Amino acid sequence: MDEVPRPEPGPGQLLVRVKAAGVGQWDALTREGEIQLQPLPLILGAELAGTVAAIGAEVSGFQAGDEVYGSTNEQFTGAYAEYAVPSATRMAQKPKSLNFVEAASIPVVAVTAWQMLFDYAHVTRGQTALILGAAGNVGAYAVQFASQAGVHVIAVAGAAHRQHLTKLGAERVIDYKSERFEESLTGVDVVLDAVGGETQQRSLGVLKRGGILVSAVSPVPEPLQERYGVRAVYFIVDITTARLNKISELFDAEKLVADVGTVLALEDASLAHEMLAGAPHPRGKIVLSVG
Repeated sequence: MDEVPRPEPGPGQLLVRVKAAGVGQWDALTREGEIQLQPLPLILGAELAGTVAAIGAEVSGFQAGDEVYGSTNEQFTGAYAEYAVPSATRMAQKPKSLNFVEAASIPVVAVTAWQMLFDYAHVTRGQTALILGAAGNVGAYAVQFASQAGVHVIAVAGAAHRQHLTKLGAERVIDYKSERFEESLTGVDVVLDAVGGETQQRSLGVLKRGGILVSAVSPVPEPLQERYGVRAVYFIVDITTARLNKISELFDAEKLVADVGTVLALEDASLAHEMLAGAPHPRGKIVLSVG
């Protein structure tokens, strides 16, 4: 923990008094040096919720005192602090039905799931989607979005999460510890990959010819796509005000459920990262409560 000057919003930025900050894998990759988008020292944190304290030049649609949520910037840093200066184009009015901790748990993971389904897979009613890592933070939103879009959802997750995923809309839950999904599935329209690795590769064989795999974890080599006759897309989430507004509407219409598993104080950020690295913690998003 350190004391630093309060930042001032530049053009296109908001100054936000942070109430809560989401903790995610991007933060861990930045801490580990796997992602190097800006020089040290830096403040971790891609997701935040709080109140607008000041507004930079060239910003419209926000007023001081607004309760907002979203992501910070192209580097996905700066949220683990009492004040942050996110890009206004990555922020939106907080869902009225959620508190700050719940709102801070949403932006990266919910928008990732939304883009997987609608911007890249272009799912349509009646299709079948296999969701890898369905009990994770991205996967749980993918289950909800897909089910509500009329897609038949097959979720891959631990058996302990079966009831939870069924409630979210999964028609079938495959326990990855006791069953290999590729032995019982074929002709799937879409695979949504939040796992990567050999699980991703095994899933290519369950897609129908011309089917698509969308991953937020890692790309699929072209030769593998050609071997299976499928398409694959790897992308980095693009959080925008418009997408956040749509997600806010769904929360306020009670069509989405947030899942916060652990809430820690800002000074316990290191413990949060131990959890990201494998220390035991409940299912759901890790969030830092600030102030």
